[in-house]
Amino acid sequence: QVQLVESGGGLVQAGGSLTLSCATSGRTFSVYVMGWFRQAPGKEREFVAAITGTGSPYSAASVKGRFTISRDNAKNTVYLQMNSLKPEDTAIYYCAAGSRLSNSKYDYFDWGQGTQVTVSS
Repeated sequence: QVQLVESGGGLVQAGGSLTLSCATSGRTFSVYVMGWFRQAPGKEREFVAAITGTGSPYSAASVKGRFTISRDNAKNTVYLQMNSLKPEDTAIYYCAAGSRLSNSKYDYFDWGQGTQVTVSS
């Protein structure tokens, strides 16, 4: 089991930037695929981005060119750099650990508690 703790959420104006971090426990962080998902009120949890243990990224079309996922295996941490934020990016953002690169939430077995991102217009 992987313990995941997100941080870095907050309130930002449209066009602004935020960087989310997800710190994890465990010695085998580098073997996991790490993903970011988000959930807006009344909506399903949706895929944002994921990254393999060796650093290959995969992003949803809605955030491509604006959001960048990265990881530091020495720090057991995954990041989500979010630029050019839009009001529709407002959601709770969750990081998750999985065994394969996927945009399906069902392929991730451990989840953090989430961090709120609010983008004002």
